[in-house]
Amino acid sequence: MTTNIHIIRRRRLARLAGSTPATNQSAAPSPNESGSSNTSQPGTSSSSAATGAQQQAESMSTEEMPSSQKTDNDSEPDKTQVSTMDVDSGIETMEVDEPEIQTKDASRQRDMNLNSELTDEHLLNAICRILQISVCRCNPDGVPMPDVEDLFRANQGSEDFRESINFTLVEALTLCSASDANPFESARVKSRKSSSPSKYAASPISMEAEQRSFPYKKYQPDQCQETRMINYILDCYEQVNVEERMAPKRSSSPPLSTLLTEARSQCVTHASLVLQGTFTRCRSPARPSFLLPYLISQNLPRGFLQELVFITNKDNDAFSVIFTPILQGLVQAIRGLSFDTEDYRLLLATLSELCDIKVTNTRPVCNLIVAQSNWLPDPLSPAHGMELEKLSFLGPFFALSVFAEDNVKVVEKFFSNPQMTPDNARMINQSLQRAMECARGEQFKILHTLLVNGDTREIALNFVYAAIDRNAKRSQLQVDERLVAGEGFMLNLLSVLQQLSVKIKVDKVDPLYPYHPSGRLNLKDDSRLKYSSQEVTEWLEKLKTSNFKWQEPKFPTECFFLTAHCHHLSVLPISRKYQRRLRAIRDLQHMIEEIQNAEPQWKDHPSAQRNKALLKRWKSQVKRLQKGKLCADAGLLDEWLLRRCLEFYGMFSQLIIRILTPSDGLKLPLPTEIPPVFAALPEWYLEDIAEFLLFVIQYMPPVLNDQYVSDLISLIVIIVCSSNYISNPYLVAKMVEVMFVVNPAVQPNTRHLCDMILDHALVADHLVPALMKFYTDIETTGASSEFYDKFSIRYHISIIFKTISGQQFVKFVNMLMNDTTFLLDESMDTLKSIRELQDLMENTTEWNRLSKEQQTSKQKQLLQEQRQCRSYLTLATETVDMFHYLTQEIVKPFLKLELADRLAAMLNFNLQQLCGPKCNNLKVRNPEKYGWEPKRLLNQLTDLYLHLDCDEFAQAIANDERSYRKELFDDAVARMQKACIKTTHEIELFRSLQSKVDKLVVEKQRSELDYGDIPDEYKDPLMDTVMHDPVLLPTSGNIMDRPVIMRHLLNSQTDPFNRQPLTVEDLVPADDLKKKIDAWIKEKQSG
Repeated sequence: MTTNIHIIRRRRLARLAGSTPATNQSAAPSPNESGSSNTSQPGTSSSSAATGAQQQAESMSTEEMPSSQKTDNDSEPDKTQVSTMDVDSGIETMEVDEPEIQTKDASRQRDMNLNSELTDEHLLNAICRILQISVCRCNPDGVPMPDVEDLFRANQGSEDFRESINFTLVEALTLCSASDANPFESARVKSRKSSSPSKYAASPISMEAEQRSFPYKKYQPDQCQETRMINYILDCYEQVNVEERMAPKRSSSPPLSTLLTEARSQCVTHASLVLQGTFTRCRSPARPSFLLPYLISQNLPRGFLQELVFITNKDNDAFSVIFTPILQGLVQAIRGLSFDTEDYRLLLATLSELCDIKVTNTRPVCNLIVAQSNWLPDPLSPAHGMELEKLSFLGPFFALSVFAEDNVKVVEKFFSNPQMTPDNARMINQSLQRAMECARGEQFKILHTLLVNGDTREIALNFVYAAIDRNAKRSQLQVDERLVAGEGFMLNLLSVLQQLSVKIKVDKVDPLYPYHPSGRLNLKDDSRLKYSSQEVTEWLEKLKTSNFKWQEPKFPTECFFLTAHCHHLSVLPISRKYQRRLRAIRDLQHMIEEIQNAEPQWKDHPSAQRNKALLKRWKSQVKRLQKGKLCADAGLLDEWLLRRCLEFYGMFSQLIIRILTPSDGLKLPLPTEIPPVFAALPEWYLEDIAEFLLFVIQYMPPVLNDQYVSDLISLIVIIVCSSNYISNPYLVAKMVEVMFVVNPAVQPNTRHLCDMILDHALVADHLVPALMKFYTDIETTGASSEFYDKFSIRYHISIIFKTISGQQFVKFVNMLMNDTTFLLDESMDTLKSIRELQDLMENTTEWNRLSKEQQTSKQKQLLQEQRQCRSYLTLATETVDMFHYLTQEIVKPFLKLELADRLAAMLNFNLQQLCGPKCNNLKVRNPEKYGWEPKRLLNQLTDLYLHLDCDEFAQAIANDERSYRKELFDDAVARMQKACIKTTHEIELFRSLQSKVDKLVVEKQRSELDYGDIPDEYKDPLMDTVMHDPVLLPTSGNIMDRPVIMRHLLNSQTDPFNRQPLTVEDLVPADDLKKKIDAWIKEKQSG
């Protein structure tokens, strides 16, 4: 046999060296190989390549592909693709060169052939059909190949087809390389017309048409030798599948199964040789692979790619030569793509399919990916995050984005008109969100296969850590977006991590991992929930010296915390940017409206050109911002994405609750000793949860109808009821704000969430006292804006109190009085200022005396006063409402000695503002514009008098020497009667209270006259009045009247004389002095 092979080879070489027309021309160089001017001589280069290829193919095809790699070839055939004859008709079906036989009695032949044995002629026919050749009068439609005829005759009767198929493929590929066109194309067409009614591809992902199509225009097959050879090999491989479909039973057992398996293996082996440049010359590694267009267009026959990986992966160099150009070609192809076309789908699916190919216990393509030089390149500039997105291997695959800042293609295609209708915008958003979800599914498959593959798990995890670490600046309020990855990349990475985390059991997560000595999370510069940085260091050092046994970091734990950090760098910064954009749009629209309304005043002014330029620029900015907002609507207000975020934060809440209550379940109050594991956690772990909920409540409330909300509510209630566990009061305030915004009065769509909070097991006994304590604690926060912040925070608490009830205490009431006093004072002052400015503008004589600059200044002042008045009145109305609500049911706290006098003085002063001689100064034009309702305020203030009507409160009113006058109450009665805001009975009660107060005033004046000169030691040093309950201040040694110092301590826990810390418990009764004072008063009264 060996002698015959050498004879045949010599004949072929001699013919190639001669002038045979079929092979006379030199092998044309590939049009893509423009760098070379050499042409190969058929008698030398081609023949030597063919000989070497035959030897290499023989060596590469010695290994059998395991049964596990035979993809679907032995499965039940698709009945829609088989011949109209019976699927077991066997050889008759395959013998397409004798069509006249098929017209005879089919039934009789089928029965006969079912029991017949396969002959050498049948096997030769099968080989000829597969390889599209004509040998020994078999398959006349094939290409004649006399050179191999002797070899086939020599191998007759042998079941070893390797030599025959190998030699034939080398001959065929040599012929393809030496021809300008594919010499087998006509044979392929004839064969398909005569033999196979089935469609082109056996695989659902392969092309069904006879002609391969390549829809991805950027990657079309090159018109070159290699393409012709690859087309031929793929046709042969597909014909093997056709043979199996035509005779599924016979092809599943030897000798036909052996032949088909060998043919399939030889096709793949020779394809690998073509891709390595064995038959031609090596292609530059920087150029895309010849196979890439077939992969992207999914034109490879079923099983071909898997077998190519299986056969070549044993030789690392060959595997890299074949698949590196494919992988790098995919990277180049997807770079710059967006959701304006669907090209990205094919590229992601191709990489996903490659990664998923498994050989025994490893995934060779995954191993090759992480070995690429651009897998995770070192940073070259300060733009670490942007470089990772643009230059790393996976970066372009994860960079697909709908955000305008990442890629303008989506804007240009879908949102060129920013004024589109809401329905159109919603339809486009839904379409884009479905596309993103599809892409993220493929991205998940890619990263998941890299992580489940043992050889690449750690390297893939390093990539995720690098993506988080290099984009750490994204969490900053002000960030240079040129230095970090884009919004699309971060949200895609987040979505993949969410899918990886969804099956993690929280009780398997190690809460100590953020502090693990070998942990890779960077928490160095983060503020902690309770500990200072020094305390964190000391605690970790203590663990180290105590030989604490750390758990070995497991993948679920690392993945869980990576996902938390990715939320911090993706959805939270993007949501903040979204809100900033909305504010910018509103501000610009307001400025445009103002300047347009004022056009009659400036159109003839020298500033007209400048104003027109401003208008043009502002309108352009609004248009650009609106386009960006529409893109962000699609990218951020994505229900699938936000639900996954909510689900993860629910799981994260479970982890924090487990840290706080490790064995007792949900139980308050928490232990006095704060767990170090909790105290050392980064502050943003909780802040992100609150910010996310606030965003979703405002922009996507339907997402909150989810099972994971209950864990979030439990965490919020625990934190609000345990504010001592948190150093930063603004963090607790954010949790309070969440409870505020779910109130139906604020957000009607969250009533169910509000009900869940109110019905929570911990709320009834713990929430109200905790809120009252926080109401007082927020008086001092340490921030420069604390004075103004406290009003907003207390406003939130007051709204919550309207929904819940509970015990009150003195400090809370005191702070409420302070707020009411300040807000009403500021409201009255701004109303007076507005009245003065309105009067000035209506007085045309005085107004025209002012210069243009003065008029502009006054107009701006009026706008400022109006904004402040509206804000102050909103808050003031709420605090008065709170007083009204509380005093209806609870009176005692308001009658405490330290409160009653101050409360009475506050009510008297504000009643004087409303009913006194200067009340006309509060009349403004369009009072409803500011929320100014003087009748309602008068009604509520007088209600407070009636709610608190008793002897103690009457005495407190009488003690107010600054504002109380009999005439004041008379004026108030007259105004109530005129406005009909009180019933006759209520007015009589008010008059009765007035009578009691008048009597007490007279008695007070008489008693004060009787005292005469008061000894200094009996007088309170601050109020200069007689002390009735003197107490010693141990920090300074001074003595004060108890009610006076108690009022001071309600506002400041310090000694008024030296500012040293002082509490009520520190006060020491001065009993001896009290006895002296009591005796002196008794003596004065009797005298």
